[in-house]
Amino acid sequence: MLGWSTRQLAELAGTTLRTIRHYHDVGLLEEPERRANGYKSYGVQHLVRVLRIKRLTDLGLSLPQIAELGDADEHPEQALRLLDAELAGTIERLQRVRAELQLILRQASPTDLPPSVAGAIADADLSQADRSFAVVLAQVLAPEAMVRYSRSLQGYAQDPVIVEFDNLPADADEETRQRLAEQMGALPVVRKVWEVFPEGVYADAPRGKAYAIEALGRALVELYNPAQIDVLVRINRPSGVSG
Repeated sequence: MLGWSTRQLAELAGTTLRTIRHYHDVGLLEEPERRANGYKSYGVQHLVRVLRIKRLTDLGLSLPQIAELGDADEHPEQALRLLDAELAGTIERLQRVRAELQLILRQASPTDLPPSVAGAIADADLSQADRSFAVVLAQVLAPEAMVRYSRSLQGYAQDPVIVEFDNLPADADEETRQRLAEQMGALPVVRKVWEVFPEGVYADAPRGKAYAIEALGRALVELYNPAQIDVLVRINRPSGVSG
């Protein structure tokens, strides 16, 4: 009986010569008998085997997984059920990703903040330093605390006093610092933000209160100059985030 050559088998199975040879190399496909001229002669059982391997890999099983199935690869129910569960998890994750993408695109919100607060923080007229500080907040506070923080920013605008603070030089004199602290402390937009940070806000911090305070202190020192930090300390703030 005249069988198929390697090329003919590959064409019939809808794959490539390289794939057939690889199946041989990894032990998934038995070597066929050879003709008198030395060329391989594949039969129907080889075609069935190649199609089975090809179908299982198309479904998502790896070649090592198929090798482990042995003779059970005709209908590997357990392996397919496990694969189905993995695919269900992947689909769920992709659906969450799509939902986040739609939210980001709809709100034109930044990608470095959680979707639940990104829109509100993006809408607030924050300085670059304040916005970067919000990113750090999102990494150390509980999600509920961040939601409260983002809500406190509703209507936040660049009041002249805040603009002066944003541009305050590091060597600002004592009088300027005290005046600015008093003026900022009287602003409703600032008071709303400060009210979000009572002592208990750190209780639910994922990595603990001490970790959150240290991280925020480091961020304050990096994002604001000494005069700005001094003004923040002078405002009537809760203890723990004085930098």
